[in-house]
Amino acid sequence: MNGIIVVDKPSGMTSHDVVMRLRRRLGIKRIGHAGTLDPLAKGVLVMLVGQGTKLFSEFEGFDKAYRATLLLGTKTTTADIEGEIIQQASYEHVTRDQFQQVLANYRGPLEQLPPMVSAVKVNGKRLYKLARRGINVKRNPRRIYIHSLELVDFHPPQVKIFLECSKGTYVRKLAEDIGDDLKCGACIKEIQRTKVGPFESKMAVALDQVDRKHIQPWQP
Repeated sequence: MNGIIVVDKPSGMTSHDVVMRLRRRLGIKRIGHAGTLDPLAKGVLVMLVGQGTKLFSEFEGFDKAYRATLLLGTKTTTADIEGEIIQQASYEHVTRDQFQQVLANYRGPLEQLPPMVSAVKVNGKRLYKLARRGINVKRNPRRIYIHSLELVDFHPPQVKIFLECSKGTYVRKLAEDIGDDLKCGACIKEIQRTKVGPFESKMAVALDQVDRKHIQPWQP
């Protein structure tokens, strides 16, 4: 039982929750995931099974794609609706054209500062663990690349976007930066990962339907 399973992760669960669910469901202890999705996020999560866990480095560099809903006028401690609200402002001045103009500034190579709620390590400690203790530390910006960034639906305060990006891109931080540029603030309301490398949503299996027949061999 070695290989991968492409799972459609539901929101409300951590990636580790999915690992534990599959261990019980499949009766296999050696299971991991390639690329974390936090509880709010749903969508494509590649699971590594048995000897497949050795393939982590091959999956780490894959580009990804997301659909996300931004909530204009609201900033939170986590840059999503699950965080504590720290600022609310009017968004009525934001037009579709203005939003499109701001999006254009985020296509291509960028320097992005990892959010404190990310899993990035600083001095050997995960940022999100420090954030839970109320500790804010200096972070270095990381080089990312946004291949495409498109407006899908514009009905303020909710605005839907689609993006394809390199590894290490934080969509929450992107939403927060867009909100700052629009001078109204913004956070993520919903987010779905639709693609990891060659693995797309249409290939993903609902978590409650996964069984051993869904374990696929991996040929890079």
